[in-house]
Amino acid sequence: MQPTTPAQAWQWMREGNTRFVTGGREHPNQDIDRRAELTLGQNPFAVVFGCSDSRVAAEIVFDRGLGDLFVVRTAGHVVDSGVLGSIEFGAVMLACPLIVVLGHDGCGAVKATLTAHATGEIPGGYVRDVVERVMPSVLTARQEQAGEAGPELIDEVVREHTRHTCRLVHNRSTAIADRVARGECAVIGVSYQLAEGAARLVSVIGDIGDPIDGPIDEPATAGGGDVAQ
Repeated sequence: MQPTTPAQAWQWMREGNTRFVTGGREHPNQDIDRRAELTLGQNPFAVVFGCSDSRVAAEIVFDRGLGDLFVVRTAGHVVDSGVLGSIEFGAVMLACPLIVVLGHDGCGAVKATLTAHATGEIPGGYVRDVVERVMPSVLTARQEQAGEAGPELIDEVVREHTRHTCRLVHNRSTAIADRVARGECAVIGVSYQLAEGAARLVSVIGDIGDPIDGPIDEPATAGGGDVAQ
């Protein structure tokens, strides 16, 4: 039965990630029958807005298949009008009950932004635009944590940037905010760990039930708002 609520959709995502972490992948909806079925239309149960990093493919890390996820990706999951329009299409036009912002440790866009902040040298071309859109998250994390740009700071920027992206999606899209207010959708942020494969919850806007239910979640507070770290 396809998930119809944010809580059900997150349960499916969480269970799929657990299968991926433990090596028990089921590879659902990846056969010839599913391919034929989808020629009639699509009905994904979640929008995933993630980084373009080749190591973080949503359908793989959440053990899903064709037609399950409506995926939008940019380097550093930076937001522009095209991204918002794409997310709105999935959340509103396709009525997906869950939007997942998928960050990850070791993010190249975050590292480039930290370097730009430290040296004052901004990359050229359109990479500059990516760095400028990640910079607010770097500044926020820098205020909270002093010292060199080591792994701990990089990971904190990743978490902050994931939370920041969730807020942008929710605050800038009236259509999405309205669906969240009605309980029809939720916006959550997860941080994917490259080595272990786990996607840990870091932010919740809306109602996904009990966010601490499951072995891969960080300690959290129920209801809306950011998850406790």
